[in-house]
Formats: sequence, C-alpha cells, structure tokens
Amino acid sequence: MKDFIKIMLASAVGFLIAQVVLSLIAMLFFLGMMGSVLSSVSSDKFILQENTVLNLRLDGPIVERTPEEDPFTSMLAADYPSETGLNDIVSAIRKAKNEDKIKGIYLDSRTLSASMATLAEIRQELLSFKESGKFIVSYADTYSQSGYYLASTADKVAINPQGMLDLHGFASIPIFFKDALDKLGIEMQIFKVGTYKSAVEPFTQNEMSEANRMQVASYLNDSWSFFRQDLADSRSLSVAAIDSLSNTLPILQSTESLLSANLVDTLLYETEMKAYLRSLLDLEEDDKIPSATVAEMKSVTSKMVKKTGNTVAILYASGNIASGNGSSDIQDKYMVNEIEKLRKDDDVKAVVFRINSGGGSAYASEQIWKAITDLKQEKPVVVSMGDLAASGGYYIACNADKIVAQPTTLTGSIGIFGAIPNVGGTAKKIGVYTDEVKTHEFSDFGNITRSFTEREKEMMQAYIEKGYDLFLTRCAEGRNMPKDSMALYAEGRVWTGNQAKEIGLVDELGGIEKAIEIAAEMANLGKSYVIFEYPKMRSRIDELLKPAQEELAARTLKGYLGESYELFMILKDLKEQDYVQARIPFDLNIR
Repeated sequence: MKDFIKIMLASAVGFLIAQVVLSLIAMLFFLGMMGSVLSSVSSDKFILQENTVLNLRLDGPIVERTPEEDPFTSMLAADYPSETGLNDIVSAIRKAKNEDKIKGIYLDSRTLSASMATLAEIRQELLSFKESGKFIVSYADTYSQSGYYLASTADKVAINPQGMLDLHGFASIPIFFKDALDKLGIEMQIFKVGTYKSAVEPFTQNEMSEANRMQVASYLNDSWSFFRQDLADSRSLSVAAIDSLSNTLPILQSTESLLSANLVDTLLYETEMKAYLRSLLDLEEDDKIPSATVAEMKSVTSKMVKKTGNTVAILYASGNIASGNGSSDIQDKYMVNEIEKLRKDDDVKAVVFRINSGGGSAYASEQIWKAITDLKQEKPVVVSMGDLAASGGYYIACNADKIVAQPTTLTGSIGIFGAIPNVGGTAKKIGVYTDEVKTHEFSDFGNITRSFTEREKEMMQAYIEKGYDLFLTRCAEGRNMPKDSMALYAEGRVWTGNQAKEIGLVDELGGIEKAIEIAAEMANLGKSYVIFEYPKMRSRIDELLKPAQEELAARTLKGYLGESYELFMILKDLKEQDYVQARIPFDLNIR
C-alpha cells in the first residue's frame, strides 16, 4: 500500500511538473512571437528615399478602409490577397503628389476587385497626381477591366507580350433561389412596397421582373457611358471605338492587336519594364529601384497637414444596416453613439458622412436618421456616397445638408419589404411536426412553421406600407421636395449618382475630397482645418490583444468555398436580418 501511495504521489508530482514545464515553454514561445512581432512593428520604420516611385500594387479587394494588419492573421492566412483601404490608397497618391522625393507612380493592378464608384475615386486621384508633372507608368501580365480602367490614366501602358486585356462592358447576373427553396419546402412570405423593389425577386421568381430588368439596364448603361468616356479620353479614342473594341472580346485577342488598337502603348516583359522605369529615374542597369508601397506611405507625414483646432470629421458607415451595438457593418446603437460623440466634440466643426451601404433594417435606419438630424442642428453634415448608398443607405443620407455621389454610385431604391420564411414544408420533409394551443387569435403570430392567415397578411402589408410612407416622408423633407414629387422617384427604383443628381436626390457629383471641401466651406474654415476619420480603427497592439477568429474564419471559408462564398454570405444575411428591410438586392453581381 505504501509503494502504491508513493507511486501515485510520484506520478501526480511528475504530472504537475510536466504541466508547469509545458506552460513555461508555451509562454516563452508566445513571448518570443510577441517580441518578434513588436520588434518588427517598432524597428521596421519606413524611411522615404530620394528618387522613389510609389508602387501602387492593387491586388485583391478594395474596401472603404481597413484596420492595422493583425500580424498573427497575416502569418496564418498569407496565401489570400488582403483587403486594401480606399482611404489608404487615396492618401498615398496625395502624399506622393506633394512629396518631392517621389518622382512617379508604378501602377501594378493584378487581381483587383472594386466597384465602379471606388475605381472612379482612385482614377480621379491619379489624374490629379499627373497635374504635378510626375509620371505614371502601368504594367500587367493580365489587365482586368477594372485594372485597365485605372491603367488608362498612365503616360505609358505596357503589357506582357503574352499577356491579356479584358474589356467586355457591364453585365448584371442575379441568382434566383425560388426552385431551390421549393425543393427544400421553404415558402418565402413577401410583403413590399415599390414596383422596382427587386430585393425579394431571387426568393420568389426564376427571372427578373420587367420593371427590374428596365432599371438594371438603365443604371448599367448610364454607368458604362461614364466608363467608356473616361477610357476614350485617356486613350485618345472615340466612345464608338471603345464600344466596338468591347464587342471583339479583347481578352482573347493578340497583344499585337491591342497595340494597334491603341489600348496599350508597348509590349514588354516585366524585366524590360523595370529597365524602362530605371531610365525614367536615371538609375544604372543594376540599381535597385527605390519604392514605397501604400502600406509604407502611411508613416509618411503629409506636407498638407496644418496645425489647427478645427476638425472636419469623416464618419464611415459601411456594410449592412442592422440593429445592434457592435462595430461590424452599420449597427444602429454603435453608430448613434459615434454620431453623438461628434456632435458634442467642440473641435469638430463639420462632418462628412461617408456611406457605402445597400441598406438593411428599416428600424435601424430610422435611428441613425434621427441622430444625423440632431447632428446637423449644430454643425454641417455632408454625405459622401461610395459604391452604394441605396434603400436604407439613402434613408440615413437623405437629411444631410448636402449629398455628394460619384456618377456611378448606385443610390435611391426608396422602398421597403418584409420577408418571413415558412419552413413548415421543410419540417414535414424530415418528419418533424408542430402543434399548438393558444388563447388569442394572434398568440402564435410569427410561427415560421405555418403560412400567414389572410388577416395576418393584410396587417403585415399595412405595416410595411406605413413604414414606406415614413421613409418617403423622411426623403421628401430631407431633400426639401414635395412628397408626391418624391414618390415619382421612389417605388424602390435604383438610380446612378448621375441620374440621382438630375432628379434632385443628390446635390453634387464627385468623390470624398469634394464632400470635404463643401463641408469645410459650410463651416467657414477656409483652408485651415485637419481631417480625422471615425470610428477609430484598432491599433496594431489592439489587434494583437484581440482575437482574430472572425477574419481567419472568413478567409478560410473563402479559400474552401471559392465563388460559392458570396452565395453562402447571402443566405447568412437572410438568416440574420430584421424582417422589415430597406435594402437593394443582397448581391447585384455586376461584372
């Protein structure tokens, strides 16, 4: 028995010692990793050299803005293209324009993914950069249509002799789920107002309604008219020539034909392109080309920053509008709190409300609308629309002092809908049944295992119509327009920024810089102001201390699901949405 106790005690002590040793090893490993990361953060400070080029490498999705990169996420998900913030790209180009050490831009657009209004914002900055007299050169093995749109601004557009260039026009290819839902036994019960409110069509039809087809054709053609005009101006071609070339499917044509059509200036291999770049910088054949990336330009102080207590705040609202208190997407309680902070901050003299949203919860949109209404009573509020400011996105914009949009922004879509699934058929398919006992007629209202009764349908439709009337009222009052006139442009109709300006939904065409200028002018700031972005983004240290499971999960899902990732996210959004929605279709799928 003594020996048994000795053995047990020895085993227990050994186990405890092993646990302590393993914990110490794990701690040392973590501290080593932490030290390595912190060392790289602190020691790798970028220093701008003389005779530098801004290496504008656009690879992957472009979003409104991004937080500081989480070093651990970067290491674990290094194979996936990371997102780049539009704000960082624009800032880098502006700094490069005013920085004497930077001589030009080397544009390297790869698997670029961005919508038209975002591309237009970058393109305008590139054209502004050229006013400095500095050069822009562009090279690619393969130009996507989006990448070529930006590359066309370059003084010299080069392509690999065996490369490809895509120019095909615009197309919208929505996905419809009606038959799939029928097979699953899911009935989508739809309540809506607006002839053009097409967000529900994928769940109830197998093709576009005629009204939706007409509006999509309208905004695609209007967007294309700006796209082709920009290409024509940059490449000294006619718009007819751009249309004609688009019908030849250039991506399958030889590079020699691209050269003869004046879509590109020269055929070069990348090594030859680098040699040409050295010649522009007066470098020797083997000299390293000094370059600065968008990320590195963040640490370069702009010469345009002025020391002043006057602030123009840029408040970003990007993603789906939802009820909640989180910082992801546009959650009403969180956003209202941010707006209230700006209202109470005496240093903030004007606010640019940057919106990139296709809408979402009608209730949450109303809460944000009220906060903006309160804010504009004390200081100017100017909306800058990104790719989308439609439905709920327009709801939260409509009461601003001024609205600025890109010609290709998609906006309007003034209408709401309710979508409540009935999964009773699905339950029966798998042998699951429900029963009920209730005290009143509507005690089980919202039961998703049965269809609505006729009376419930009438009441739901009346509720939706009441919400639509409020939405219409908000827009009419915000735009100082008679309600019956606003109704002519509502009905869920989507407009481009250009079309919206013509009918009074938008005041000015331009990007975020235009909105800042208007806001500063309204606040009588002259040129004496600084710009700060809100909500505050997390720092590198914050990123280190905050788990990055969601980002890692998203990147992993993208890797496994590929093109099916967007479909997965549509279904996820549908599951998590508020039932009453003010939004455009979940996925416009414009190519």
